[in-house]
Amino acid sequence: MTAINKKLIALLTNNDDDIYCFRKEVIEALIAEGYEVLISCPYGEKFELMKDIPFIYDDPFIDRRGTNILNDGKLLLHHYRVFRKYRPTVVLTYTAKPNVYASLASHVLGIPVINNLTGFGSVQNEGKVKKALIMALFRAAYRRSACLMFQNETNMRLAQEMGMVKGEYHLIPGSGVNTERYPLQPYPTGGDGKTGEKVVFNYVGRILHDKGVDDYIEAAKRIRKAYPATEFNMLGFIEPTEAHYEADLKALEEEGVVYYRGSQKDVRPYLARSHATIHPSTYGEGMSNVLLESASSGRPIITTDNPGCRETVRDGESGYIYPGGKVDELTAAIERFLALPNESRREMGEKGRDYIKANFSRTVVIDAYLKKIRELTK
Repeated sequence: MTAINKKLIALLTNNDDDIYCFRKEVIEALIAEGYEVLISCPYGEKFELMKDIPFIYDDPFIDRRGTNILNDGKLLLHHYRVFRKYRPTVVLTYTAKPNVYASLASHVLGIPVINNLTGFGSVQNEGKVKKALIMALFRAAYRRSACLMFQNETNMRLAQEMGMVKGEYHLIPGSGVNTERYPLQPYPTGGDGKTGEKVVFNYVGRILHDKGVDDYIEAAKRIRKAYPATEFNMLGFIEPTEAHYEADLKALEEEGVVYYRGSQKDVRPYLARSHATIHPSTYGEGMSNVLLESASSGRPIITTDNPGCRETVRDGESGYIYPGGKVDELTAAIERFLALPNESRREMGEKGRDYIKANFSRTVVIDAYLKKIRELTK
């Protein structure tokens, strides 16, 4: 149970990577303010990196991409029981299922909720009936919340149009990025992609069709034929529902097309040796943390005009934006980048770093949360 006279904030999400990489500073700020913190999130290895932070831990089962009604019902009941036991003063939710089921449990118990809409994921690509059902759940969860935090204007407008917004809401710069944790990295030397030193590209993210991995692979195939002095890496875990990528990537590595580097605890060494990050997502992003971290590190970005991606780039200055799902356009953008002198690539990365520092610092996000939590815990 919580200490006497100490207010408890519950934070719920679906992945340990989300906790460590994107919420750690929020958690530390809450503890520094004198709150106790309950973290409810399926266990993962990133929790081993947080042993020096005092918090109460809850380990729920969350079938992140599943549609089993029984499992979701159990998750709702689990959240209800946890909140009955610990009686948090405020509940903070991230990612789809905690946003829905933790919110519903909180509403029943009269606990104020702050939802963070990290995007609508692949909901927009679902069939009509399934999409309608999911949107109805979102409305039920969000309309009674104390505050909604939106990560991009497109999602904010969509939520308003769908009747999800009834109370207070704010637009924040995604999860923000810790620009000290992701400092400006020295830019590597590189050639024109045809001869000389390699030009290295990274894809960082879940291995998921909607994240554009097939477009990335196809573009890599085309570029490698004309520009043999290039390297295409892929970093991230393979979604269990798309396990076929494991064999596919192994075969592509043997062909020298792409190199699958697995899921990494720390992507900074890979960012350091790269010349650019390619993020071909057509997924329902909130704000791409991958792009924020890459740009903060001084790496140019090649990404889609997808909401949550395009906001992180100044097209033609800190990277290139192309129409999502268009492999020809992606290939052309990579070729434009390869045609640049390496010094121009470095300057492009530095402009990106300046843009991110000015507009996407994580301190902005922390301050927004602390302000609202203080109001709710008076």
